[in-house]
Amino acid sequence: MGNNLITDVPGILVGNAEDMRLGSGSTAIIFEQPAVASIDVRGGGPGTRETALLDPAQTVEGIDAITLSGGSAFGLDAASGVQTWLKEHDRGFPVRTVRVPIVPAAILFDLLNGGDKDWGRYPPYRELGYQAAASAAATFALGSVGAGTGATTANCKGGLGSASAQTSDGATVGALAVVNAVGSVLIDRGPWFWAAPFEQNGEYGGRGLPQPFPTGAFDPLIKGAVRANTTLVVVATDAILNKAQAKRLAVMAQSGLSRAIYPVHAPLDGDLVFAASTGRRALADPLYALTKLGTMAANVVARAVARGIFEATTLPFPGALKSWKDQFGG
Repeated sequence: MGNNLITDVPGILVGNAEDMRLGSGSTAIIFEQPAVASIDVRGGGPGTRETALLDPAQTVEGIDAITLSGGSAFGLDAASGVQTWLKEHDRGFPVRTVRVPIVPAAILFDLLNGGDKDWGRYPPYRELGYQAAASAAATFALGSVGAGTGATTANCKGGLGSASAQTSDGATVGALAVVNAVGSVLIDRGPWFWAAPFEQNGEYGGRGLPQPFPTGAFDPLIKGAVRANTTLVVVATDAILNKAQAKRLAVMAQSGLSRAIYPVHAPLDGDLVFAASTGRRALADPLYALTKLGTMAANVVARAVARGIFEATTLPFPGALKSWKDQFGG
């Protein structure tokens, strides 16, 4: 449907900014109006900003943007750049005569991918965040862009992917995934994707499942640097949700990571899912319709993960991990 991107959900724009010499970048998900949001964290080593307010018990109901970034903890600065752009556009939580943009953020580790990380006194991520927000649009590139620029997996270049779908009730759901996984998105050593059963219209090569299944395919492939991993996901829908329902959507959407990455949610990953509602369409009912929405969200997450790997390109550094297309020919 649409562009097969998270921006098929009305009210969402996405922008990317990257520095190929640095081998890293940032991604801004901008909500045209404050969105109801929550988060579910499964990885054992997350790096986040302003995610405590996403708990259903907390007061703030709407957020203005979500920032995803490379750079490990240094990349949390990217949210300040997105916040600055939003302030310039008079966005934010009103407090008397001022507005404070609310921008939760999460980061991944890409500091050992061969890029030049000798940036001097201040990390570049604040500016990358600002550039990402300023470029936000309804269409955007996938692969080695934005927060996915420096991402890797156990055996293939990582990247940024996205996908969308509609439920039978007419609600739109989309996902954006930045895949820097400790495990593999490929069955055995490829070219097949674990997410093959959920593929739509050949969006990640149409290779299907291997026949017969390779011997040893279920032996976990694990990236050598076990502290250097995280898959970050944003799931969004136009269905009207409260924060508790958004939390449940995030929980259900996590199943998509389990369908697309093997292994996943390891002790030193920062794997997490944000879920957001732009509130354009009434949910048919709070139980069955939300169940359908969460089921579809998990499928869309799996597809977004695979698209991120399929669309990635090899970084221009000696010894860089090869992309799926460089290994298997597109």
